[in-house]
Amino acid sequence: MTTATKRNISMAGLLILWFAAAYVLGTGHYMANDQQSFLAPIILSVALPVAIFLAAYGLWRPFRAFVLSQDIRTLTMLQGWRVIGFGFLPLYFFDVLPGIFAWPAGLGDVAIGLMAPILVLRLNRDPDAAPSSGLIRFHLAGMLDFLVAAGTAMLASGAFPALIPSGLTSAQMDVWPLNLFPSFIVPVFIILHLSVLFKIRHLRRSALPTLAPAHA
Repeated sequence: MTTATKRNISMAGLLILWFAAAYVLGTGHYMANDQQSFLAPIILSVALPVAIFLAAYGLWRPFRAFVLSQDIRTLTMLQGWRVIGFGFLPLYFFDVLPGIFAWPAGLGDVAIGLMAPILVLRLNRDPDAAPSSGLIRFHLAGMLDFLVAAGTAMLASGAFPALIPSGLTSAQMDVWPLNLFPSFIVPVFIILHLSVLFKIRHLRRSALPTLAPAHA
């Protein structure tokens, strides 16, 4: 078994365990915001995986080399799956989620998801565009979209009743199945964004504006 195969199996196993943890958190209501606090506990399930990724990237050289060996086009194209955020809008119309959260979160995800393949086409035509400012802005915008979604979810948590006159809160995002977004999907996409930004920084420092995998 090659090193790459072992690495892929390890990554698949990690994702399965992560998904299982999100399922347990959601079905057990372990991060439900019962007190309607502005700082919802579910935020921890977003921040912790990202913090672990940053620590591993900074402290573990083989992991850093693995991240930098990834293809920018693949990492960017995966953001196309963000169009699933459109599902927040039907949930708003069926009174499952409040509009103050569903509209910005849904439309922001769709915009990022639709832009991803356009940028990948540009990268295919012009490999030197890999470390471009445009690509950096796209991935920063993708993370900003998550910050907006997190902020509106907290505003709709029930801590500020005047913002949700209907009384419908974002509580459904704390439990299964919608907690899969903050507990699994969102941190995965944030890590993909960060991986591209780290790769771009590496290319710029190496003065190698190419799409070829970089080996640390």
